[in-house]
Amino acid sequence: QVQLVESGGGFVQAGGSLKLSCVVSGRTFSTTAMGWFRRAPGKEREIVASISGSGGSTVYADSVKGRFTISKNNAKNTVYLQMNSLKPEDTAVYYCAVRRITYSTPSYSEGSYDYWGQGTQVIVSS
Repeated sequence: QVQLVESGGGFVQAGGSLKLSCVVSGRTFSTTAMGWFRRAPGKEREIVASISGSGGSTVYADSVKGRFTISKNNAKNTVYLQMNSLKPEDTAVYYCAVRRITYSTPSYSEGSYDYWGQGTQVIVSS
């Protein structure tokens, strides 16, 4: 069974940084593309960033380009989201997700992810 456990959320002032982590079990991590999504209050869930199985290819939402960095450590079965220059509009519950086993490339498509973590709350104050 595939399991994902996120950590690293919290409360931070605007301009600050946080690093989210997501440990994955039950899937061959080195060939698994991963994604980070978020759901802000009153809004639908949206893609933040995605990374290929190898870690060599990434994609980002326009709203976070240049501020957020997704990475993965295949030896630790962990994907990270480094978030810098945080803004109040980044406040959301952040979820990591595993892309379907047939895909090793990054993707914006939420429907191509089949396992999700429980989410970690990020609150950015102004």
